[in-house]
Amino acid sequence: MTSTSVVEWHNVTFRYPKSDVAVLQGLDLQIQEGELILVAGRSGSGKSTLLRTINGLVPHFSGGRIAGETWVAGHKPVREGPHALSPVVGFVQQDPESQFVVNIVEDEIAFALENQGLPLTVMRARIEKVLEQMNIAELRHRRINTLSAGQKQRVAIASVLGLQPQILVLDEPTSQLDPQSAQGVLTTLQQLNQELGLTIVLSEHRLERVVQYADRVIYLPGPGEAPIAGQPAEVLLQMPFAPPLVALAKALGWHPVPLTIEDGRRFAAQAHLQPADVPTAGSGGSPCVEARDVWYHYNGTAALRGVSLQVNEGQVVALMGRNGAGKTTLLKNLVGLLHPSRGEVVVEGLETSTVPLERVIERVGYVPQDPSSLLFADTVAQELGFTRRAHRQPPVAHEPWLQRVGLSGFGKRYPRDLSVGERQRVALASILVAEPNLLLLDEPTRGLDPIEKRNLGNLIHEQAGQGRTVILATHDVELAARTAQRVVIMNEGRIVADGPAREVMTASTMFRPQVNRLFRDPRLMTVEDVLEARAHAG
Repeated sequence: MTSTSVVEWHNVTFRYPKSDVAVLQGLDLQIQEGELILVAGRSGSGKSTLLRTINGLVPHFSGGRIAGETWVAGHKPVREGPHALSPVVGFVQQDPESQFVVNIVEDEIAFALENQGLPLTVMRARIEKVLEQMNIAELRHRRINTLSAGQKQRVAIASVLGLQPQILVLDEPTSQLDPQSAQGVLTTLQQLNQELGLTIVLSEHRLERVVQYADRVIYLPGPGEAPIAGQPAEVLLQMPFAPPLVALAKALGWHPVPLTIEDGRRFAAQAHLQPADVPTAGSGGSPCVEARDVWYHYNGTAALRGVSLQVNEGQVVALMGRNGAGKTTLLKNLVGLLHPSRGEVVVEGLETSTVPLERVIERVGYVPQDPSSLLFADTVAQELGFTRRAHRQPPVAHEPWLQRVGLSGFGKRYPRDLSVGERQRVALASILVAEPNLLLLDEPTRGLDPIEKRNLGNLIHEQAGQGRTVILATHDVELAARTAQRVVIMNEGRIVADGPAREVMTASTMFRPQVNRLFRDPRLMTVEDVLEARAHAG
């Protein structure tokens, strides 16, 4: 190894068990000490696999066949394995809850240190240090299951920082976070990188959140294709997708390509645009969903506080708000998985607390945050077939439904071998195949790459065009800007804003899309809006 490289892959090829396709093929890359590296690519392109080769999770826990050589800070992960690499590589998984072992924050941070047999005085000093670094000292005695998603992410990072690793690896660290929590985590990572010189490697689909912090981007085009590595703007110009700001720069020929809103404002000030007034979307047909003064308590704590909401047939409504605002709890009350502590919910004319759940789900399709909770069959095709049988519907060909979610040819695949984004789409197809009147989606873009996200937006528009009602709980402001007619913002179990998407989102400091933050005009929310305004201006 060279003196400045902390990670090197030399001609690395890897295949998962029972797969004839190499997810990594002839990989030759280096990461220098102190770099902050963003790994980008489509779902299933090998991002998580690449990250897991750094500490030996691939192939030690995944199985499969690996060839070539990987060096990490003088270690060979393939030979030594994850335990030997744990003091060198801190690894934070996509779902931080899956790596927690104990219940109390301080005990969770101590757990890894105890496993390394560190003296008690050293452990105490390190715990204090990481609590301060991650700004979570006030959480030290809290139970982890009472924390918000952003707080859990910080605890997960703290638990690996205690070992003082040379490299921090994070798989989709903001995928479950609201914009403010995501910004807080990313700011902390930037400080760790700049102030401590910590090498950081992270994967992320929401490029607009991360790319301005990266020293370099590694783009994985897909299995069997050579990666592209380089300066962020240089690599983004070669990718088939990009953050809205970069996509706009490509379309309008802005150079150098801006990566931040501040950099983009000088171009925006010179743009000749004539935005058209956008008519307010209609309210749809008759009421499909009515929540009337709904309260819900978890162990005596109110998660919903007097929520009243009416959604009409054919509407697309985005529920937004910070982690813990009550979005998921509201969706579960709408589908009948939970019943109000007070108040009532009427869906498709059925009061959910007085009828069996089976009657509600005949009309309501619900895709939860964790798609794996819906998947248990041996093949993707069987998942769709089960749904039809459960709804006492005749069998249908599975392939057309898989095509609609971009999974053509996946019918014989085992669902749990798929990537997070692929499992998300299988879960969606397994709900859509029953053709429900009301579709409830909880964080549907988790694990989806930008192309899949755009396809999801098109699918939502298609469903609404067929008269179905769609309610999605999401932190993804770009998806909401493209798809929602109406936005409902929640905070601490209450609805604090409700109205046309453009009005509500542009009035919010947290939930404004990137294009709107650039131009500050409610008529300009998406790249398409800007291009149309430019065309109108001649």
